[in-house]
Amino acid sequence: MENVEYNRILSDETLKVYNFEKLRNLECGENSHQRAALYKNDRMIDYEILFNKELSFNDMINVTEVMNIISEFYDVNAAVAVKHTKPCGVALGRSLYEAYTKAFDCDPISCFSGTFGFTKPVDFEIAKHINSMDVKVIIAPGFDSKSLELFSENDNIKLIKLNTSLAEYRKLTSEEIIISPFGTLVQESNSSELRKELFKVVTVMKPSPEQIEDAVFAWNVVKHAKTNAAVIAKDFKTFAISQGNTNSLQAIESALNYACDGSKEAVLASDDALTAEDCIYAAAQGRISVIIQPGGSGKDQKLIEVCNKYGVAMITTGIKNYRH
Repeated sequence: MENVEYNRILSDETLKVYNFEKLRNLECGENSHQRAALYKNDRMIDYEILFNKELSFNDMINVTEVMNIISEFYDVNAAVAVKHTKPCGVALGRSLYEAYTKAFDCDPISCFSGTFGFTKPVDFEIAKHINSMDVKVIIAPGFDSKSLELFSENDNIKLIKLNTSLAEYRKLTSEEIIISPFGTLVQESNSSELRKELFKVVTVMKPSPEQIEDAVFAWNVVKHAKTNAAVIAKDFKTFAISQGNTNSLQAIESALNYACDGSKEAVLASDDALTAEDCIYAAAQGRISVIIQPGGSGKDQKLIEVCNKYGVAMITTGIKNYRH
């Protein structure tokens, strides 16, 4: 076995050593001209790839993003769709099928050739819909017998049965390592959690209990989107996920344009502190009811005044969720 050893200084006092044991070569990396391999580490989940199919490099990084998001909602019916490591649909539902249809409805085009994740075993109704389109990978705690029979006839879909619980998965993602020509960067994974009792409702207009629940949901989604990001959500469903923008206003306007009428009475979540009054003007024009954002900018008081003028409730969290 080929071993790769990495020495990482994580603090002034601590020297950590990582030993990665090579499991297998991959067909290629992100592109066909890039070589790649899979290595074993000491904090891996227990999973099975069904029907003897192998995951590619891109499958691996996409399914990791799915797991990072889906584990935020491990104790409810939740569905997540990811494309090119970016979330394109997230939803909760009274049933898993409802969660799936709501997530799919957010961005049906991007769901094609995407990766799906579920918090509960996949049933035949979900399998029948997914099997009718091009989907790369599905990960779930299980699959019922009818869905397995249906998927067994599809050579293009890869199934992963998750044996590690989603609650336990959240404990395994502890560090992120980036090897660059400037040196090796090591940081803790973003395990930030939002507790409703720590909210600061800073406006005259107060969100309803239902809107607070939607705000928590939207915040948990925008946390995993690429900076600068904005998420519009209502009734535990994303209507728009705008990400990878160079400023918050651009992210908000893009999300509003995509959501169209879906932004009416919805929640808007931003991963970064808002610094421009135009962000509030845009949200008000899109009939957003609640904004949840980190706060802490020099423009906070002015933004609050604009929110009060237009009857928009604002929640500040004090937590930024940059993700480059």
